[in-house]
Amino acid sequence: MLKVGLTGGYASGKSFVAATLEDLGCHLIYADKLGHAVLEPGGEAYQPALKLFGPEILSPDGLINRKQLGSIVFASRDLLDKLSAIVHPAVFRLEEKMLSQIAEIDPEGIAVIEAAILIETGRYCSFDSIILTVCSRDAQIARGMTRDGLTREQVLARLSKQMPNEETQRYADYVINTEGTKSETVKQIRKVLLDLMQRRGSTS
Repeated sequence: MLKVGLTGGYASGKSFVAATLEDLGCHLIYADKLGHAVLEPGGEAYQPALKLFGPEILSPDGLINRKQLGSIVFASRDLLDKLSAIVHPAVFRLEEKMLSQIAEIDPEGIAVIEAAILIETGRYCSFDSIILTVCSRDAQIARGMTRDGLTREQVLARLSKQMPNEETQRYADYVINTEGTKSETVKQIRKVLLDLMQRRGSTS
């Protein structure tokens, strides 16, 4: 099984590329969804997060209020790092469990993990290939404002916390530019997938 990482900056088109790869037959694992799962009751990070932040992060139904938690950690770099130290290892372990399950049912398949910070965490080293989505900063700003209802300043604040494209591209095996039409992006995705399939065949 080929293990592929899919990453990219805010509003750079990761979700569209991920959905297209899934439609084309790849096995997709969404790290953000796993991040939610490990913070649910019974999840590996639930009790440690509750111990660290206290019951004020809980909704009346006992679920962690992610908006409340976010308002706390994004106001403090130290608390954000502590939360990351709880959540990220739990997500990685869940990823590995899911990858093992995929390898068991489809040993010749291609598993793709979509995650925003594969490079920053050093996680990229554990993949056979890395796909990076990119587009212009103007496109990211326009998408963020339209999709998430953010102000220009809010989008720029998010972008300022991320590695620039010039740096992340040094780690990528494939770069998909999502600036154009969806059909143009799909054409690039198909080309990347064909190469991955050929690589998978040469290593099997």
